[in-house]
Amino acid sequence: MATTISATLTTGAEYLRFEDLGLHAVALKIGFFELRWYSLAYIAGIVIGWWYLLRLIAQPGAPMARRHADDLVFYATLGILIGGRLGYVLFYKPAEYFADPASIIRVWDGGMSFHGGVIGVSLAILFMAWKNRLHWLRIHDYVACTIPFGLFFGRLANFVNGELWGRTTDVPWAMIFTRAGEEPRHPSQLYEAGLEGILLFALLWFMFWKTNARHQPGKLVGIFLVGYGLSRFAVEFFRQPDAGLEHLAWGLSMGQTLTVPMLIGGLWLIATAKGRADGVRPVPAEPDASA
Repeated sequence: MATTISATLTTGAEYLRFEDLGLHAVALKIGFFELRWYSLAYIAGIVIGWWYLLRLIAQPGAPMARRHADDLVFYATLGILIGGRLGYVLFYKPAEYFADPASIIRVWDGGMSFHGGVIGVSLAILFMAWKNRLHWLRIHDYVACTIPFGLFFGRLANFVNGELWGRTTDVPWAMIFTRAGEEPRHPSQLYEAGLEGILLFALLWFMFWKTNARHQPGKLVGIFLVGYGLSRFAVEFFRQPDAGLEHLAWGLSMGQTLTVPMLIGGLWLIATAKGRADGVRPVPAEPDASA
């Protein structure tokens, strides 16, 4: 059996090759201008997330008004871009980027950390909540429900770019990503799109619309952290980690290691959410336009 698998991985003759799909990282090119699918994924995630956030806050008892949501989108976008990039630089390739600091700003070359993006968005929410005297944890709950959109489109863009491929395998749906060699690999980008995007959105949708979770501060963001953490931890067994970060001294990959505090924090938020329900207060009213 081991010999058969080894031979299959070596030949890769019966597996779909990524380049045969005809996908390209650039969605539109006019002269020197290039619009990449990766950029479109960010735009789609932010715009659709904003639209969905407006639907959420239209329900009774929302933690913020439309004016706050509009401001938050701006701050959160900065948090995603700055936090995601700096997170990747610090968590995954600090030596490489510090040797060439100018490469840190070349976001178009790829390299964004979701964990860094979470920190960036959280700081944006804290700032916006402090500025407007709003309940920061409840805002986190509502924003958490919108994040799966960005995760879904981002992972699809990773697939279109032919990057962040999986480990070698002989499953029937394996693919050959030529940039990684001739061995068939898990299309782990699609696994993540399904788990972190579709499944996590469905879970948060149910908890928001079909339960009273949104009236228990921290519960929805806790569910998001646990759901994402479990999904990412599991997918790391199929995804090819960055070189040198596959098995750290404690036996986990870097991706799995970064999910551990998310899981711990998420479980704590869920367990303690009910005790914060009495602190829920209505959002300040909109200014009177006729005044």
